[in-house]
Amino acid sequence: MDLKRPIRVLIAKVGLDGHDRGAKVIAAALRDEGMEVIYTGLRQTPETVVQTALQEDVDAIGISILSGAHNTVFAKTLQIMKEKQLDDVLLFGGGVIPEEDIEHLQSIGVGRLFTPGTSTKECADYIKEWVSKNRKNF
Repeated sequence: MDLKRPIRVLIAKVGLDGHDRGAKVIAAALRDEGMEVIYTGLRQTPETVVQTALQEDVDAIGISILSGAHNTVFAKTLQIMKEKQLDDVLLFGGGVIPEEDIEHLQSIGVGRLFTPGTSTKECADYIKEWVSKNRKNF
């Protein structure tokens, strides 16, 4: 994969979920893989996440969620992304998400959802592969 610029990833914590260790771990791992990472910090809204993604010209948005609000958060974020025509930006995530909810979220257009125990390398490789296939301007 020979991209003209580094992959840019926004990592976000949406809602009242105050546990951000996983988000910080994946942010550091993606940086170690050569990606540019923007971390929004805690207590963001889907609207602010998408607005930041637009401003930062990211290739991917990763949402870390442990609060149980994953169905609402991902669906709302995806809806706003569609409204803003971010059709070339990957929405992926991680956290404690039941398998049946993972299947539902992927069926509406969310990318991979990584559960506890997944290696950071697996996540990074997925992002690299997706961007290499979907970025419009290399």
